[in-house]
Amino acid sequence: MRVAYYKGCLASLSAKELDTSTQALAPKLGIELDELESVTCCGAGDIHEAEPDYYLHLNARILAYAEATGSDTLMTICNVCTLNLRQANHMLQNDEALMKRVSDNLEAVGAPPYSGGVEVKHFLWLIAAGEGYDRLKSVAHKGLKGLKVAPFYGCQILRPSKLLGFEDPDRPSSLEAIIEACGGEAIDYPAKIKCCGFPIIQAREETALNELIQPIEQSMEAGADAMVTPCPLCHLSLDAWQQKLEASTGRSFGMPILHLSQLIGVAAGLEDSELRFRRHVVSMDPVLEKVEAP
Repeated sequence: MRVAYYKGCLASLSAKELDTSTQALAPKLGIELDELESVTCCGAGDIHEAEPDYYLHLNARILAYAEATGSDTLMTICNVCTLNLRQANHMLQNDEALMKRVSDNLEAVGAPPYSGGVEVKHFLWLIAAGEGYDRLKSVAHKGLKGLKVAPFYGCQILRPSKLLGFEDPDRPSSLEAIIEACGGEAIDYPAKIKCCGFPIIQAREETALNELIQPIEQSMEAGADAMVTPCPLCHLSLDAWQQKLEASTGRSFGMPILHLSQLIGVAAGLEDSELRFRRHVVSMDPVLEKVEAP
């Protein structure tokens, strides 16, 4: 499967380990990545709210460069990017006049035109079903040796379901299936589909931390050794902001947080230089020691 690969901003900057592990893992899963170079941030939710037409052109430009690769699939590795790009794509594909105006504007500034021929899919979706899932089981030859992993979906890969639509937003199962295919034990807990608190951390830190503590606390109570998320923004919240939780609560958490590509990468035997766990705030040593134990 050949896909246009949009890594977004976090995997280019503060979460480079997500990009390196994805790039190393993709060939093993039969995915050929055609990385988009001349693209920008998708704008997250901020530009969408402040300048909706600018947001539309910003995302249309990314879609246009993806279409120019000749692939009909644009692969994302971020929940927020997935939602923004699918939302823009839906608007363009269902409004001929809007598509023409935006496409003409893109051409006027030297970008490729866009005709609506691309479908946006998260990396999670490409490997959670069908041939991707079957290949995953063979690739995860090293396995996770019963590691107890709590999945954390976050909100923007599930809702609104009419735009995302891959699985039931209230009862998702793709991450659990992947964890178990890799030889781990999936831990269930209520907060796995809630928000991580990232969107409001700057404006209302106390409220954001109250959101964040729920998945960490519940996963610990359920006996998880680690958590995994398909979103780098959720990873940033869960990993880096544990220190904020510890400072505000006086408690110690120490819950290791993996990117989805890292979880599969451990099971597939990727090298340390590809997984780059040293970039994490919370140490991954307890996870690696358990997986490596005889």
